[in-house]
Amino acid sequence: MTYAVLLAEDDRPIRTALERALTLEGYRVTAVADGIQALATAHLERPDVILLDVMMPGIDGLQVCQVLRAEQDRTPILMLTARVDTADRIAGLDAGADDYVVKPFEVEEVFARLRALLRRTAPAGRAGADGPAGTADSGTGAGDGAGAGAGAGGKGGNGGNGEAYDTRAVDSGVVEAADLRIDGLSRRAWRGPRELELTRTEFELLELLARNAGIVLDHSTIYDRIWGYDFGPGSKNLAVYVGYLRRKVDVPGRRPLIHTVRGVGYVLRED
Repeated sequence: MTYAVLLAEDDRPIRTALERALTLEGYRVTAVADGIQALATAHLERPDVILLDVMMPGIDGLQVCQVLRAEQDRTPILMLTARVDTADRIAGLDAGADDYVVKPFEVEEVFARLRALLRRTAPAGRAGADGPAGTADSGTGAGDGAGAGAGAGGKGGNGGNGEAYDTRAVDSGVVEAADLRIDGLSRRAWRGPRELELTRTEFELLELLARNAGIVLDHSTIYDRIWGYDFGPGSKNLAVYVGYLRRKVDVPGRRPLIHTVRGVGYVLRED
């Protein structure tokens, strides 16, 4: 399977080096130098994944991402950024990006993150990049991999105590936990009567936590299930996504659902 990559990067040496490396890795690459070309190419070619620099002349990477998401284009987007502050990373996630790589980066890290994004978006029965089919499809199986499911009494050493919790798989695509309702088929989620506006990664993270409600999922398990790759103990990637998800789910007037278990991971429960 050959995947089409749209690479938008205004720095010519970086763009040329990435285009060559991606081509040698087996991707079909279209490289452009600015946001206007990126939007035009995304509309015309419908790539499998987009590699998007944040700081470009004219229309920058954040604006490109916002336009595509407003058009309901769910193509996975990996942002390239020289900005390392948490606020800058959150801005990229807010725009609808699925993941990011901070410059300077190792090309192998870019490859690993692209493979993870493609595994997550591969249709059932088709292998994504070099991974097995459906390995990171959060809608496949109620608890496979991540704690072996809520009904397993929390076994697997994730810190879950197996306590009873009001979590119901209404059908093959719908999960309810507390006042949270998630439809995996339509990829929509509600807290009470209010629908949540979630990016792809936020939705998958919330669904994973809800399907394992009451069970503490460690960092490695979440990285493996959502990204297909453990970025190591120094990564802030997961913390950024959890923080942003909390802003949308744990709103004032509602009991917090997403909790941090210090030194272990995260759990969805109503305290």
